[in-house]
Amino acid sequence: MPVLGRIAQRFAEERPLDGVRVAVCLHVTAETANLMHCLAAGGAQVALCAANPLSTQDDVAAALAQELEVHARFGEDLDTYARHVGALVRGRPQVTIDDGADLLTVMHAAEATEGAIGGTEETTTGLLRLRKLESEGGLRCPVLAVNESRTERTFNDRYGTGQSALDGIVRATNLLLAGHTLVLLGYGYAGKGIAQRARGAGAAVIVCEVDPTRALEARMEGYEVMPSLDAADRGDLFVTVTGSQSVLRREHFERMKDGAVLANAGHFDVEIDLEGLRAAAGGAPREVLPLVEQYEVDGRHLNLLAGGRVVNLAAGEGHPAAVMDMSFATQALATEHLVRHAGELAARVLDVPHGIDDEVARLKLAALGVEIDALTSEQQEYLDSWG
Repeated sequence: MPVLGRIAQRFAEERPLDGVRVAVCLHVTAETANLMHCLAAGGAQVALCAANPLSTQDDVAAALAQELEVHARFGEDLDTYARHVGALVRGRPQVTIDDGADLLTVMHAAEATEGAIGGTEETTTGLLRLRKLESEGGLRCPVLAVNESRTERTFNDRYGTGQSALDGIVRATNLLLAGHTLVLLGYGYAGKGIAQRARGAGAAVIVCEVDPTRALEARMEGYEVMPSLDAADRGDLFVTVTGSQSVLRREHFERMKDGAVLANAGHFDVEIDLEGLRAAAGGAPREVLPLVEQYEVDGRHLNLLAGGRVVNLAAGEGHPAAVMDMSFATQALATEHLVRHAGELAARVLDVPHGIDDEVARLKLAALGVEIDALTSEQQEYLDSWG
């Protein structure tokens, strides 16, 4: 992770986060450990909890616990998760780094935002929650929408999720993608990456969307586009990546072919209607592989991966380190920005400054040994004249 490493070197010299209490609710993986080291190098007092019980790497959590406050273990239940989030909130963090907005939401509910400088958010779902809080007049600190930064959208969503979601599916099932039909529900940035990688592996891709512009874009890219119920009896593999709930429901399950595989690459385990699946099956599933539950629906067998949780984390290793390098570099610089501008930013969901995106991309290009052109002074003057 050379980009984050270069930022950590600068942080160690400048100490821009000296004494700042930073609470982090992310997937506890080796990549996240590098972010923790970077923040600590900048002088932050860091506390960490897990955003997903099935992505925690216990060896990483144990190693980090020797250096900083850690609340995470693989497979923790919801009550334990709530206690872990609560422990971070009781530490009165000044900056939060969230994956789903649970940490900042609990801080607001507990009226524990006094002294809060701000936060960052890693996911679409989390930003939806925070924007709703803002619209209701309840958001009490600025939040940088890291999920919507240019580098995050391009590399994390498109290349990271695009590769790691299919990697998790193949690891769990050993399914051959070539010659099969993948029904993709959601054609946002992550969905585009999954569609691109699946087609490259030889799969036929059907896209289901509610946004007309995205649906049109998918059609122009050469994918079939149709309502999800029409695609239900055609798919061999169904992948949800919408951030919404009950995207696949009982009426879909009742049309699916024998052997269909169901996977979620969105955020929470709500995109596949699990209650509807159990009701359609009329009984408990059978575990046919470690992360594959098989439901029998009218004599047909439907295979649910990872209990409907995020498949690239629960069945794989998440995004490659090269992708998380850029994502966490953005998080580190966004944290620095919040601290440097404490008290100056409005209590709103804010865009990540373009300068942060440019710095992350510049550092990545340097790590790759790639050089690019620069504007001449005349070119810059010409462009500025139109401003």
